[in-house]
Amino acid sequence: MSKHQHHRNTIFPEKAKILRHQAHEGQQYSLQLQAPEIAKRAEPGSFVHIQVDPQRPLRRPISIMRADPNNGTIELLYKVFGEGTRLLSQRQVGEKLDLLGPIGTPFTAHMNRPRPLLIGGGVGIPPMVFLADRLRAIKGAYQPLVIMGSEVPFPFQARPSQIMLPGIPADTIAAMPLLEDWGIASRLTSKQGYPGVFDGYVTELARQWLDGLSEEQRAEVEVFSCGPHPMLEAVAALAREYHLPCQVSMEEFMACGVGGCAGCVVEVQTEQGPAMKRVCVDGPVFDAKMVFPG
Repeated sequence: MSKHQHHRNTIFPEKAKILRHQAHEGQQYSLQLQAPEIAKRAEPGSFVHIQVDPQRPLRRPISIMRADPNNGTIELLYKVFGEGTRLLSQRQVGEKLDLLGPIGTPFTAHMNRPRPLLIGGGVGIPPMVFLADRLRAIKGAYQPLVIMGSEVPFPFQARPSQIMLPGIPADTIAAMPLLEDWGIASRLTSKQGYPGVFDGYVTELARQWLDGLSEEQRAEVEVFSCGPHPMLEAVAALAREYHLPCQVSMEEFMACGVGGCAGCVVEVQTEQGPAMKRVCVDGPVFDAKMVFPG
């Protein structure tokens, strides 16, 4: 299984050295890995398939949060859900992890939609950070807004945003410091009552922002989202209501990660009618209309 041809990507096996492994509140961890081949080829929306422990053959798919091809590093953010991620959380700096990657069809931004709205929920936040980083690299072409929701503490210390936004309530000012440093607007939502964080769902805050835009500005919006299934369904419905193009990343479930087991199949609507697609290699990014025809 050394190479699988996938769309335009070849999946590489890579022994990646752990450079940093940080614990955050809510059993969340960030990992920085030396993985030059994957860093070179990773795109927002792609993930790596990790062997969490030499004793456990079944790999875990984890989204890439950042990839720096210049220094050959990738960053991941994950939450401990079960035994596999618990074992991963115990791996130490200096150890090597067995990865396959990068896997998956990435997000595609379009120049005629210069106001991308990025919506991430929980472990769906990393691909949104990666996409924001890539949009930032195309100097001045895009004005993204990143909305992030979480019901556990955010894996970073929020800080008040200096970037004012139309339609957003004045007391909703908590932002992700990394995005703020990049000059990218971000806002946080939660039902947990965190200070400066919008009390409600990501879609409720997105609606307020969309309503604050002029009709011309709204026509420049394209929606990108990653998160739990019910959230994606709500985001897809919101995009439909406002007649906005929308791409969603479905990455909740998979075993092999390279299209062999078909354990991650979803039904999608195509021009030829319903079809079954594998999330790992046909996705994880799909046009929202295919997955949530509404």
